[in-house]
Amino acid sequence: MAKTYKSSQEDKDNEGKDKKKDGSLKEVLALSSIGMSFVLCILIGLAMGYYIDKYFSTKPWFTILFLGFGIAAGFKNLYDAVKRYGFKDN
Repeated sequence: MAKTYKSSQEDKDNEGKDKKKDGSLKEVLALSSIGMSFVLCILIGLAMGYYIDKYFSTKPWFTILFLGFGIAAGFKNLYDAVKRYGFKDN
C-alpha cells in the first residue's frame, strides 16, 4: 500500500534520530577507551625501557627515559581525544 506523506516524513525523522544515537554511541565508546589507552602507553614505555636496560646493563636510565616517553604519549592521546570529542562552545 502507498505511504502517505505524513508517514514517510515520520520515517525520515526516525532515521535521523537513529543515526544520531549511533553517532553518540560511537563517541561514548571511543571516549571510554581513553583510560585504557593512557595506561597502555605508560606500560609499553616502561616495558621497553626495562628490557633495553636489561640488555645493555644500564639499569634505571632507559627505564626512566622510556617511562617518560610513555607518559608523554599517554597525555598526547588524551589531548587528541579531548580535541576530537571535547565540549564545544555554542
